[in-house]
Amino acid sequence: MGYSQESLAERLRIERSTVGRWERAETDPVPWIRPKVALALEITLDHLNELLKDVERVQDQPDDHLDYTLNNPAKVDLVAVAYLRQRVQAVADGYDSNPSALLLANAGQCHGQVSYLRQHTPKNRVRNELWTVESESAILMGQLVWDASQRRDHATALAFYDQAIAAAHERRDMLTEGQAELRKCYVALYGSRDPREGLVRALRAAHIARDISDALTGLALLHAGEAYAMEGDRKNCEKMLASAEAAFTNIKEGDAAGEQFSPTQFGRLAGSCYLFLGDPARAQRYLEETASSLHTWRKSRAIVLGNLSLARLRQGQIDGATTSLNEAIDILEETRGGGGLNVAFAAGLELQPWREQASVCEVHDRLMGLMTTA
Repeated sequence: MGYSQESLAERLRIERSTVGRWERAETDPVPWIRPKVALALEITLDHLNELLKDVERVQDQPDDHLDYTLNNPAKVDLVAVAYLRQRVQAVADGYDSNPSALLLANAGQCHGQVSYLRQHTPKNRVRNELWTVESESAILMGQLVWDASQRRDHATALAFYDQAIAAAHERRDMLTEGQAELRKCYVALYGSRDPREGLVRALRAAHIARDISDALTGLALLHAGEAYAMEGDRKNCEKMLASAEAAFTNIKEGDAAGEQFSPTQFGRLAGSCYLFLGDPARAQRYLEETASSLHTWRKSRAIVLGNLSLARLRQGQIDGATTSLNEAIDILEETRGGGGLNVAFAAGLELQPWREQASVCEVHDRLMGLMTTA
């Protein structure tokens, strides 16, 4: 039907990881949601139930095989590689609903095991598959480290992304290389606050992805637009936004990076761009529409709500600003997303002139609670 995991999850108002578990046959859709699934897939409920009866339950693979492989790395096989890849994906699926600090140990163990086996296997085919898993786990590690550090530990994150690029080169995997370059763009834009470096990384990612994935190309162009916005260049920013929108329109079923695309991404980034460009009214329109439809990707939703708070605040809408910020804090208390925390604290600082108001005082108390548990 042309859905990505994200877009189907948004339509059903569930977590993306739930759709992933359905696809891997780890769980079935619960009865109350099956009518919605059938409607989305344009089939009858009876047809859906018949299809689900034919699904064989996938049993977890025992750790014994992996333990044997780690003790005898020269005998690593594709079964062990597949198991490791599944473990990496399981950690990635938990990213949006869990604090990154809680995922790091498991992710680090998986990444270390993958690297160790890749260094010791003499088999070309198995080693090639391990290069692929290593590039994926390195990107995940960079993402988790940076998020857990509240976007402060740039050096470690960049080292993991460079490792992912090196592994991708071994497989001539341009898609993963482009994804890692885009992650490096995020560090430049939101970490070191260097829009020039961020623009270079974003355009490089777009160039790499140009003939591979419209989804990844569009994402890279969105962040190129944000880099221009951070420099106050409205003309080039809007040019990049238009190019990104065109790329998203061209996304086809089976796009190599389709799972990374969500219809809400354009609004998220456009809202951020117009905040940087000093147009909070236009930013508010994008961000309100995005917040109303973004029900998955909770860490991203916290960022949107934080930016919406800033957009409202800069127009003197104090009550609306505190309402959005409280919604963001509700999410951050559970997920500890680094990007959301940074935006929330920035909004809290801008609320200082109204700190005597009860609603603002309450927000500041909640932000102080986030700081003390960080």
